[in-house]
Amino acid sequence: MSRVDVANVTKKFGHATALDDVSITFEDGGFFALLGPSGSGKTTLLRTIAGFYFPESGTIRIGEQNVEKVPVEKRDIGMMFQNYALFPNMTVADNVGFGLRVRKVPAAEEKRRIAEALELVQLGHLADRRPSQLSGGQRQRVALARAIVTNPRVLLLDEPLSALDKTLRVDMQIELKRIQREIGITTIFVTHDQEEALTLSDRIGILKDGRIVQAGPPREVYDRPVDAFAAGFLGEANWLPEAALPGLALPGAAAGRRFATRPEMLSISAQAPGEGRNAVKGRLLQRVFAGAMATCLVDVAGTQWKLVARDRDIPELPGGGEVWLSWDPSDTLAVPA
Repeated sequence: MSRVDVANVTKKFGHATALDDVSITFEDGGFFALLGPSGSGKTTLLRTIAGFYFPESGTIRIGEQNVEKVPVEKRDIGMMFQNYALFPNMTVADNVGFGLRVRKVPAAEEKRRIAEALELVQLGHLADRRPSQLSGGQRQRVALARAIVTNPRVLLLDEPLSALDKTLRVDMQIELKRIQREIGITTIFVTHDQEEALTLSDRIGILKDGRIVQAGPPREVYDRPVDAFAAGFLGEANWLPEAALPGLALPGAAAGRRFATRPEMLSISAQAPGEGRNAVKGRLLQRVFAGAMATCLVDVAGTQWKLVARDRDIPELPGGGEVWLSWDPSDTLAVPA
């Protein structure tokens, strides 16, 4: 397996800059998520690492090898696409072994490695079926087995779970993480799903306009965003209106900074809280029940705040009535204005 180093990479399509002097390291054996809005450059970065695009400038190293001008078939990477790209006229085993046949692997070794890959994704009993006879989750596993059967140095995943329904997607998140841990391969995946990025990855990179805004462990990026974009894109943020700042315990000087708190950090009540907590007054707009959890929407000085908590922890409050939202001062986010 290998570490991937991207240094000062710029990629353009005509006059449009898709990647703007991007530098980032993907550690050996790590599981890294690239997250960002549509057009942020996350898929372009993945495909540039893969070799589908060559950058205008900068370097890409996989292990000790510079690969920025090496064609895709010589980079020794495994890639899994959003639509799985399985061959409908081939069996599961033949789909998985396609890359081995291209590499002219001896027949006995090919058979062994196909069996190992299918066992890893728990599909050994379906080796003779065709893709049309499989469920969406099973096709996803076949595509994953095909991507790893060649023992690539790096595994690249482009929105690998987006075609699955919610329940199956959650199950496959657990399965994908298990497989990645078991084989220990450096894995980079693109997703638009914030929860998926937090669940699967060791590290997250947030992109905007072709640049890396922030990269680090999920908890660090979530708890200490570097700017308002990162705070609002990974998770949700309730921004404090300036009128509410006096009297609150805030981290550092308020000048030149914006402050927020996460919806799950809030408590709601009809009375002002005691000392030691930050609090703002608002008007309850709506309470949405969702089983074990509930969401409250509250108007705070003309801005809409969201609170998320266990339904049993939220008191019964009249709609349209005055309420107090409070939180621990240490749960206040501070970013440059």
